[in-house]
Amino acid sequence: MPGFVSGPPKTILRLEGLAVLALSTFAYTRYGAGWSVFALGFLVPDLSMLGYVFGKKSGAHIYNIGHSYLIPVGLLAYGVITETPLATSAALIWTAHIGLDRLLGYGLKYTQGFGLTHLGLKGKAAKKEHYA
Repeated sequence: MPGFVSGPPKTILRLEGLAVLALSTFAYTRYGAGWSVFALGFLVPDLSMLGYVFGKKSGAHIYNIGHSYLIPVGLLAYGVITETPLATSAALIWTAHIGLDRLLGYGLKYTQGFGLTHLGLKGKAAKKEHYA
């Protein structure tokens, strides 16, 4: 069974998610492509959940690619350096999405199952543990 963060470190990680969500949303108000684009793009990273149709291991890897800050931060750097508003907007929406997920306790996935995240158990995995 993988380890999970708990106690004050978990609270700090969730508050970091709030900070990323707030900063990304604020930056979007200045550099974004409009709120309809924000609304349409906000759930796009969750399409990475479709990776689970290929099994738990592939699903976790694909989900984690869509929910790690690495690609959106790179995209943000590209958008700012090249003055590409679409890239900047997409990156800010993506980081806001990840920030909200972290705030709500949804973390990167372990390959043992969708509900096992670095921030703890979610969904069926949490219920199963609660009643064990």
